[in-house]
Amino acid sequence: MRLMVEVAGEVDAPPEQVLALVARKTGFRRDGDLAWCQGGWWYRGEYLVMAAPGGSTLVHRVYNVAKSPVWTVALANRLFIGFRERTRVGVGALLAEVGDELGCAARLKRS
Repeated sequence: MRLMVEVAGEVDAPPEQVLALVARKTGFRRDGDLAWCQGGWWYRGEYLVMAAPGGSTLVHRVYNVAKSPVWTVALANRLFIGFRERTRVGVGALLAEVGDELGCAARLKRS
């Protein structure tokens, strides 16, 4: 697996609540403190939720799991132009939904 992007956030709620909600909203499978999805021929996404002072830290990682050369994945995904920012925006939106539903603060960490 090759890490493509990582985005982190904080939620002022217990990890179990955060992970359960993230898994439900994303449709990812749960395994311990991880919600994950592997699809297509190259993609694996993971949400890791850990206890932190005042609540939880959520880390979203996207991996390239393709068996083919790296350049084929890059070409198929338009060289990943804007991918990091789109991922960051998507995780920010998910955090906002989680915070709203749990009635707490949720925010992206500064990168």
